[in-house]
Amino acid sequence: MSRIGKQQLVIPANTEVSYSNEVLKVKGPLGTIEKALKDFVTITIAPPLVTFAQKGDDPFSKAIWGTYASHVKNMIAGVNTPYVKKLILEGVGFKSEVKGKDLHLALGFSHPVVVPIPEGLTVTAEKNNVTITGINKEIVGQFSSYVRAMKKPEPYKGKGFRYFDEVIRRKAGKKTA
Repeated sequence: MSRIGKQQLVIPANTEVSYSNEVLKVKGPLGTIEKALKDFVTITIAPPLVTFAQKGDDPFSKAIWGTYASHVKNMIAGVNTPYVKKLILEGVGFKSEVKGKDLHLALGFSHPVVVPIPEGLTVTAEKNNVTITGINKEIVGQFSSYVRAMKKPEPYKGKGFRYFDEVIRRKAGKKTA
């Protein structure tokens, strides 16, 4: 039994939730998010509550029950307060800047790295801090992990991208005899 799926979600004021033709739509003050959800779970919308129930007794609908509840909860939260991920770029000569709809990075390679910013995201780069903001938690997390993967932090000097709250375990260098 899913503990998350059993919970009832409260729809805040000035937020609309609708579900029809296997598409869930959440509209709030910051924008609209749509997500296709298959018909494995019964979603009941009775303002101000959203409830979830299993349709069948098969293992898949048991597994997806809490997942759908989490998706809807994240969508409701996103249209009211945006999600923010902060990345810190450490290293001598490493630079980041936003030009138009692209994120330009100098990561110590022989060429500059240009990353297109997806629709619906706002990216700002100040000094060596990159802030990614958006209403869709999945897109914010996916883009921030993609940017971080360009240059992961290495364990000896800590050079590379790291999340704002991430702690990099440092290794000792060569020991002199």
